[in-house]
Amino acid sequence: MANFDLMRRLTRPEGGRIILLVMDGLGGLPIEPGGQTALEAAETPNLDKLAVEGTTGLTIPIARGITPGSGPAHLALFGYDPLRYDIGRGILSAFGVGLHVDVGDVAARGNFCTVDENGIVTDRRAGRIPTELNARLIEKMRSIEIPGVEIVLATEKEHRFVLVLRGDGLDYSVSDTDPQVTGKPPLEARALKPEAERTAEIVNEFVSKVRQVLKDEHPANMVLLRGFATDPNLPKFDDIYKLKAACVAVYPMYKGVSRLVGMDVLETDAHDTPADEFRRVAKAFEDGYDFVFCHVKGTDSRGEDGDFEAKRRVIEDVDKALPILLELKPDVLIVTGDHSTPASYKSHSWHPVPLILWAPATHLPDRVERFGERACANGGLGHFQATDLMPLALAHADRLDKYGA
Repeated sequence: MANFDLMRRLTRPEGGRIILLVMDGLGGLPIEPGGQTALEAAETPNLDKLAVEGTTGLTIPIARGITPGSGPAHLALFGYDPLRYDIGRGILSAFGVGLHVDVGDVAARGNFCTVDENGIVTDRRAGRIPTELNARLIEKMRSIEIPGVEIVLATEKEHRFVLVLRGDGLDYSVSDTDPQVTGKPPLEARALKPEAERTAEIVNEFVSKVRQVLKDEHPANMVLLRGFATDPNLPKFDDIYKLKAACVAVYPMYKGVSRLVGMDVLETDAHDTPADEFRRVAKAFEDGYDFVFCHVKGTDSRGEDGDFEAKRRVIEDVDKALPILLELKPDVLIVTGDHSTPASYKSHSWHPVPLILWAPATHLPDRVERFGERACANGGLGHFQATDLMPLALAHADRLDKYGA
């Protein structure tokens, strides 16, 4: 992993420009044994050319066999040990939509979901309701009051929203109410330590009142909460790496993790295509940023939907737009994912993630000829921890001094 003390000692404020392109949930599996993954099946002439010219490998987001959430997986790509900086999804979502969260506040990520007449979850995402419907339901939920606590609600995107609780004596050590599967009722929030008993009671009272407020709605007639957290006050990206860093992302959660580490979050539109996002990266380079993190969400969403063909098409859309980034002539271009989301799983998985490191002036090309999971398994970078990526990027951008005499 990136040793922050070492990075502070060795990094230089001058050097090459870096683009980190993350296709969320990029890695996958064949639908049937012996078949191709979505990445392998996609027509990707530009990515394949990068694979031929660059160096490839597979990253391990957390540890072998461990399935990562998106938050820790992105922190790992940024060089933060996700086992040390264990951050709840709630704070990422809150920062993503621009909510202020003080130390002592408690933030949670919410899903609108569908429950049947017996209170059993039949769809954890309520059919990915439109964001406009989400906003209307949030307005209804703002009628909920609980003595002694301020309730702040905000729409995130589609079925996702943010809850922030403010008041005296709150503690974020509360278990999720999301059972993570259908066919079960929402879970009761439990205090994970005695100091959180009151907070768990408030959460359960809030969920009970939501059930009444949403009882006549369909398909979004209930909520699931997870990732209770507060501001962790992380070490900042510019202090560690001496980079002027920007984030280009459409989905709020990834804006949130970028804000947490101190990146500037650039304005985007909810309907931006990969090509639109890449043009925003170009504008960031014009504005003097020397590190740009660009996030594409569709690969993960389509994988979670179990739609293999749609995931393949998202990858092809990224490939078609890739010349926009190549025209910027970055010194280092990294293309990878944060984790794998096989369409056959309809969820994240522990499988290593394919990666290309393209740095024409400094890298040694390997013999890989296509960008795919099995091809990258033979790449020159081998299997390595995602937390090692930032030192590699800085080295290839000629931004690291020699260590020792």
